[in-house]
Amino acid sequence: MKVVFHIDEQEKWAETASNVKNLLKEPDKITIIILVNGAAITGYLAAENQAFIATEGVTFHACSNAMRANKIVKEQLPKDVVVVSAGVLDLIELQAEGYAYIKP
Repeated sequence: MKVVFHIDEQEKWAETASNVKNLLKEPDKITIIILVNGAAITGYLAAENQAFIATEGVTFHACSNAMRANKIVKEQLPKDVVVVSAGVLDLIELQAEGYAYIKP
């Protein structure tokens, strides 16, 4: 199974982390991507999100448009975060590849 979680609101980081933690308990192999855009992009810089961002088996994407709007550069992001050209386009492409869409 493949799933993409979409965070575009700052307050949704904790809920998403909880959802992912529960999902990772399932015995079946699952591919998880977290796409962050909009105002929530600043969550990549928050100390309270760093343990979640380091979760093994989870890939994090950051929207370059949201980064630009919030004056964040790639060097400020945690090292394994993938910068995508547009968050909305990333969501479309992932869903076309069969990813289930979850928006906590």
